[in-house]
Amino acid sequence: MVTQCEFPVTVNKEYLKAIDLALGGQWNEAHQLVQQYEDTTAAWIHAVLHKIEGDQDNSRYWYRRAGKLERFSDEAKGELAKIREEVAG
Repeated sequence: MVTQCEFPVTVNKEYLKAIDLALGGQWNEAHQLVQQYEDTTAAWIHAVLHKIEGDQDNSRYWYRRAGKLERFSDEAKGELAKIREEVAG
């Protein structure tokens, strides 16, 4: 589980912004933002973004990197809400 203290505040804000962009249908903007980072939280968000895009193979790759492959079949919006909850603390 990710807690807020693991990342600088600016990174948490970037993740929250990427989640909001994704939920608002701005996939490209969310993707550009999150692909700057390489930790497991970024990989998890990245996985969900590719799920939304419909690129299942790429999504599966990012789920593996995030250690969250078991979440592959989760509904994207609910999953983003879960990530938001964990990042926000």
